[in-house]
Amino acid sequence: MTAAAEIDPARLVSVSLDDPERFTDVYDRYFPAIHRYVAGRLGAQAADDVVAETFLAAFRRRRTYDAAKGAVLAWLYGIATNLVAQHRRAETRRYQALARVGVERDADAHDDRVAAAVTAARMQPSLARALAGLSRKERDVVLLTALADLTHEEIATVLGIPYGTVGSRLNRARRKLRDALTQTQGD
Repeated sequence: MTAAAEIDPARLVSVSLDDPERFTDVYDRYFPAIHRYVAGRLGAQAADDVVAETFLAAFRRRRTYDAAKGAVLAWLYGIATNLVAQHRRAETRRYQALARVGVERDADAHDDRVAAAVTAARMQPSLARALAGLSRKERDVVLLTALADLTHEEIATVLGIPYGTVGSRLNRARRKLRDALTQTQGD
């Protein structure tokens, strides 16, 4: 186990205030999780840019990080979710296009195949269509649950919304997805 792996994540952020190069420990620890989440939202190609933006924003805002408000990973998911929201039109267009043309089956590199397995590109066209029909807020909650495997409490922290709102958005989104998928199966 490396020395960085033994340090509490909040402490890593704190240490990076005096030694900026230590923020690479935060990056190394959380890059895979943030990349999987963003790749699931926007695709592997867009994920590289958005994840880079996420860590750059986190680095610039590291003085404002407050461990009392949540874990470092939740803070990073929040930044990533906000950046994904800036790309939401492209995301919606992507789901709509997937619904029309179906799934792309070939990926070259192993990393691309792994990321592709959890991305929207691997979703059935009907699911992509149903996701495109959700509001951005509903889609954020669904995908933070499905792709990042966050709890309701963590999602509330990431999105800065009340705990109960997470549950109501998730229930509403699941109902809409279920109805859309049931309707598609009936066609």
